[in-house]
Amino acid sequence: MRCAKCRAENPEGLKFCEQCAAPFKQRCANCGFEYSPAARFCGECASPLKSSPGAVLPIRPITRAELPESISQSTTDHPSAELDGERKMVTMLFADIKGSMNLIEDLDPEEARAIVDPALKLMIDAAQRYGGYVAQSTGDGIFALFGAPVAYEDHPQRALYASLRMQEELKRYSDRIRAQDRLPIQARVGVNTGEVVVRSITTGEGRTEYKPVGHSTGIAARMQALAQVGSIAATEQVRNLCEGYFLFRSLGPTKVKGASEPVMVYEVTGLGPLRTRLQRAAARGYTKFVGRQREMEALMHTGGWRGRDMARSSRLSQSPG
Repeated sequence: MRCAKCRAENPEGLKFCEQCAAPFKQRCANCGFEYSPAARFCGECASPLKSSPGAVLPIRPITRAELPESISQSTTDHPSAELDGERKMVTMLFADIKGSMNLIEDLDPEEARAIVDPALKLMIDAAQRYGGYVAQSTGDGIFALFGAPVAYEDHPQRALYASLRMQEELKRYSDRIRAQDRLPIQARVGVNTGEVVVRSITTGEGRTEYKPVGHSTGIAARMQALAQVGSIAATEQVRNLCEGYFLFRSLGPTKVKGASEPVMVYEVTGLGPLRTRLQRAAARGYTKFVGRQREMEALMHTGGWRGRDMARSSRLSQSPG
């Protein structure tokens, strides 16, 4: 049985964690139903639950066992080299709830938590669904990495799939709470692909955080700030890697703080017609085979009609179609 607060393993049947003394079960003040520390709503009467010592958001730091072998060895065998890092091409996603302070200004902290936490969980679930690693939660937003610590060749596409799902799920959630006479929840999402140095930092209790350092991270954060409410903003690097898989609308060059030159910004408006790399290659035109002239001449002189047919088939296979 794993403690939701410190994540220590405990024997079954205990009422309190052996490591941090957090309770495993608590009772709903409305109906008396027992609930786990991680619950935010009662499973019996659906009443919002007060925060407990063991209540945590569904984010956990990555463990050393989940890190790539090269990073795991560097943090185990060479403690002084924990910050050395590794250069990688990754895609970074920033998402933030618009006007969260105004949204909860007149609410009790428990009521505010009952509104914001489900939205934050939708963001986290969307990122993790497509292989993203949530490196940070700010309370009203998240920062997620795609392509690290687990490498994916299609990390830019994964980030955009997660972004679209995030906005769709938040719209549904916003419609539900609006029906309860509450203000709607909307978010901005920014995405960028670029080179960074990613490194693992052991923070305590054996926990390891995985964070990137590089100019590309700052540009991704700027994209989030530039995005219209309820939309997704991406850089030209993302568009170049994902064009065809997704639809983009140019917002033109934009002066971005921290960048010496204007940055081309694009809004991601939906899914494109392509689904596979083969379809994208076909749209661009296949590359012709070259350097086979000697082989074709040999075929022409080996066996009459059969050799000529083989050479003709070889020429046909070199055509773009």
